[in-house]
Amino acid sequence: MAGIHYRRRLRSRIIISFTLFGFAFAALFAGAAIYLRDRLEDQLVNSKLERELKNFVDFKRDNPDRTAKWYISDYDADIKSKNFFANVAFDRQKYDTTGVYDIYELGDEGKMRPYKLAVYKDDNIWAFLRLDVSGQKVNERQLLTALISTAVAFAVLSLLIGRWLSSRVMSPVTDLARRVQNMGRTGKPEELGVHFANDEVGQLAAALDSYSDKLTALVERDREFNADVSHELRTPLAVIASTTELLLSSDGISDKVRERLKRIERASRQSTELTNALLLLSRSERSAPVDGETTAVAKVAEQVIDVYRSHLGRKPIDVKLVVQEDIEVVAPSSVVAVALGNLIGNAFKYTQQGEVIVTIGAGRGKVTVEDTGPGIKAEDAAKLFERGVRGETSTGSKGAGLGLAIVLRLCQLYDWRVSLAPRPNVGTVATLDFRLRA
Repeated sequence: MAGIHYRRRLRSRIIISFTLFGFAFAALFAGAAIYLRDRLEDQLVNSKLERELKNFVDFKRDNPDRTAKWYISDYDADIKSKNFFANVAFDRQKYDTTGVYDIYELGDEGKMRPYKLAVYKDDNIWAFLRLDVSGQKVNERQLLTALISTAVAFAVLSLLIGRWLSSRVMSPVTDLARRVQNMGRTGKPEELGVHFANDEVGQLAAALDSYSDKLTALVERDREFNADVSHELRTPLAVIASTTELLLSSDGISDKVRERLKRIERASRQSTELTNALLLLSRSERSAPVDGETTAVAKVAEQVIDVYRSHLGRKPIDVKLVVQEDIEVVAPSSVVAVALGNLIGNAFKYTQQGEVIVTIGAGRGKVTVEDTGPGIKAEDAAKLFERGVRGETSTGSKGAGLGLAIVLRLCQLYDWRVSLAPRPNVGTVATLDFRLRA
């Protein structure tokens, strides 16, 4: 799962991060403003109520006459002396300590309204001041709505700014990605560092230039090496082939010597085909017969069986070539021979007794190679095509681990398909599927 942590585009991550930061900052500011406003306002109102209530009590003490009026329009004032404590409203008797309380009482319009109730109590006097704070609550809701709207607006503004900033920040990265993709399409290396400033993107471009130079030099050396090896191998192989042909045309040689010369001729042809196929793989280029010619798979399979028959030795194996349908492929016979040769050679090598059946046209455009060898596990079939993975033989010896990897690379080059699977009863079945082209 480690490889999928950053699937989201870098520009999207910048926009989302900037938007979330802006919204979080605005929401935090709005929350802090509401908290401080409520706290400070509550403290101021409570302090004022306590102060006014103290003034009211002092006024009543100085003017004990019940006809003396204390006029403050914002407050509902009430005071009871010791002799009249029983006349205090029941719902106010529960406030037995001096202080300011938040209460809800039924208003004149028949709805519950919020109030602040200041209470003063001593042994001789109970005094109350009630302040209607419904207007204050309305103001709080309006402030909350305004702050939420501001936070949303700030988030939208952050989104727009984030999009603009991301386009500016990502511009050199996008340009670098476009240039690298263009290099991948054209196959022509381009110097990247000269197009960018000496910043992080410029350093990345310079690193890519250095890496590209190393890869280009490595590929060039590899091509030159393959071309040199191909040229140097073809010369002695041509000499061997021509000399063998001359010796076979000579009179007076024994049948035993003639058979050995034929084996040399087959090995020389096999080496030439393998050299040509490997050269195509090193160049990653397809090659086909000239003038639209095709290669007959059945004929190549017959030659391959003849070449690899020496691998059987004295093992009691019956080899069958079954042609159900002629297959013609647009590819050099050397490529087809190498692909079939590895599959048939493995069947010959790993089978100790029984049979090897090569079927041409087993299904449209398919060739199958079935054997009665030790077989394979279904879950291991795909791994056997990996370079260096070796299949265990029935005797415990190991293969080279390169043959099937070469077959897979040839199939990828020519858009064919190859697969291995366990045979229903015993052994293995290899399938080479040629997707014919018009």
